Amino acid sequence: MPDCISLKPNVDLGVVPTHLKFVGGLVPDEAGKLPRGADGKLVVVANMAKLCSESLVRISCVQVPFFPGLDEADVKEMVDGFRELKLQVHFIMMVGGADPMNPEDEDAVVEILVGGLSAAKKHGIETVSSTSVEEWLKPGATRKEGDEFTAAVAQNVRVHSRAFKEAELDGSPVKAWHIEFLRGGEFKTFTDIGRIWTFVEAVNKEIGKSFFKVMVDAAHCGDSTLSIPENEAIIQKIADGDGLGIFHASAKTTRGCLSTDDGWIGALLTACARTGKLKTAFVEVFHHEDAALEGLRNLDPGHGLDTCDGRTYDQVVLDGLTDVARRLNNLSVRGIL
Repeated sequence: MPDCISLKPNVDLGVVPTHLKFVGGLVPDEAGKLPRGADGKLVVVANMAKLCSESLVRISCVQVPFFPGLDEADVKEMVDGFRELKLQVHFIMMVGGADPMNPEDEDAVVEILVGGLSAAKKHGIETVSSTSVEEWLKPGATRKEGDEFTAAVAQNVRVHSRAFKEAELDGSPVKAWHIEFLRGGEFKTFTDIGRIWTFVEAVNKEIGKSFFKVMVDAAHCGDSTLSIPENEAIIQKIADGDGLGIFHASAKTTRGCLSTDDGWIGALLTACARTGKLKTAFVEVFHHEDAALEGLRNLDPGHGLDTCDGRTYDQVVLDGLTDVARRLNNLSVRGIL
């Protein structure tokens, strides 16, 4: 590894390997087997090895989707492969086919979550995350306000506190569960950082500890209806409540090259740094032709733009790592981080 950039602050810097495409890179087949290359190696592990060997800054962690029904041998091979690369492994628990806000779907959602949490425990994963507060791109969904929003928060508290208890997370290797909101259209109700903090604060109160955290994704913040100053103020409030979690360096709308972020990454990364509680940052880039994201491209054609400017997606990610590393170093030099 070239290792030309020394990361000054004590912040873990990693990759969410969504640039590989969900279809062909991350999504298992009907038997739960993960995609492999012609050489028989897991695509996601081989790609992370390539990125680690080529990155100008050391990659210290990887945040990888965990799907229900994954083949256990493949999960072990994946986790072991990442650890051979000296990467901390984070699971993103994928939840689909059920609505966490609907009491009739409560058991189904809990079962999915407990499955992912149990796998995390088994493999010694310390940090998990999910978008498990709402069903993605649900047809006919409407935004919940007032009493309906209060009920949605309460139902999510029941779902997640049940999963916490039934998976026996207290005292387990899993130390934190990060919750991510999504942009309007993908979600209808939990579409900004203030709304997701309402839930995280409530569920932490229910279980009696600050176990759940808010994931600050610059892309989703940028595509929400809140301004940069409004997001910055809520980030400080979340940190004061011991709920600040992982930071995603990801560009709003395009979800491609970080240069398309319109200033959101720099502003919110700085806001998180100012709190003194920024511990982990991931570069996240989506492939503009991923078959799994057709619904998102239909929602907003801006998501389907090729922003690579002649580079491969690996190079876009490597450039993003270099960019974020230098931003973190500058924050350290300036005494902000």
